[in-house]
Amino acid sequence: MIAERVAVKSPPSNTQTHTSGINCVTFPLPLHMSEQQLLKPDEWSYCDYFWADRKDPQGSANISGFEVLLQKQLKGRQMQKEMAEFVRERIRIEEEYAKNLSKLSQIPLAAQEEGTLGEAWSQLKKSLADEAEVHLKFSSKLQSEVEKPLLIFRENFKKDMKKFDHHMADLRKQLASRNAAVEKARKALADRQKDLDLKTQQLEIKLNSKIEEDIKKARRKSTQAGDELMRCVDLYNQSQSKWFEEMVTSSLELERLEVERVEMIRQHLCQYTTLRHETDMFNQSTIEPVDKLLRSVDPATDRELWVKEHKTGELRPVDMDI
Repeated sequence: MIAERVAVKSPPSNTQTHTSGINCVTFPLPLHMSEQQLLKPDEWSYCDYFWADRKDPQGSANISGFEVLLQKQLKGRQMQKEMAEFVRERIRIEEEYAKNLSKLSQIPLAAQEEGTLGEAWSQLKKSLADEAEVHLKFSSKLQSEVEKPLLIFRENFKKDMKKFDHHMADLRKQLASRNAAVEKARKALADRQKDLDLKTQQLEIKLNSKIEEDIKKARRKSTQAGDELMRCVDLYNQSQSKWFEEMVTSSLELERLEVERVEMIRQHLCQYTTLRHETDMFNQSTIEPVDKLLRSVDPATDRELWVKEHKTGELRPVDMDI
């Protein structure tokens, strides 16, 4: 199930300057931060807390909030792989243990013991073979019901994450390009306005028909520069609106995938403990703490703790003011 596309728009711009640009994204100024509300209050959702960029701890470049989310997903995939490797090692140990138990049960030591003690001794040795069979069955179920599902879950995960990464990176590049166009148009307008002011001052000093004609041309160019600035700002806002909507939709999809991953692992670790109970009921006191913690697994709580530690900013972009 793909995350539902949330119909959200950046707040409209006002005549006064209420915004500032940071890394080509427009944010509200501090005085206007309170005007925003969280998209999903009380849920600690990804879509509310990863709008700003932050410094890469392993380099000098900035990484986007969306990249932080992607890194979380890739780390989760690696953790899942390591969990499968852990179970694989447990399977190997169980198989080796079963092999040794079976071998020990066949050693003819004290085989000539007689009477009821001999019968008891024979039964004890037979119990080793029975226990070996139990451990072999346990290792086989671990392989099919725990290790294998952990390994095959979301086989195309890395490819999907690359698609997310490239899509959002392309939108961000387009936003940067259009922001640069806005700045270029803003400078052009300032230059035209300065030229118009200069010619107007010349006319005040000395009346001249040529200067009047120059003023008309300067005013026309200034108007054209203003129109070009408006056009560039409009294109920028369109790009930011698209990026904004895709950020919400994609972050919610990553959130859904993370909940799915945590729940899937929880279910298979519960299966692990179930199989372990079946193998050795006497070892229940060792497994009970694991059962208790697995019953307490909650994707929402995990997300809250992780978001609090890794969030980059909860302010969402808004339209640029002129």
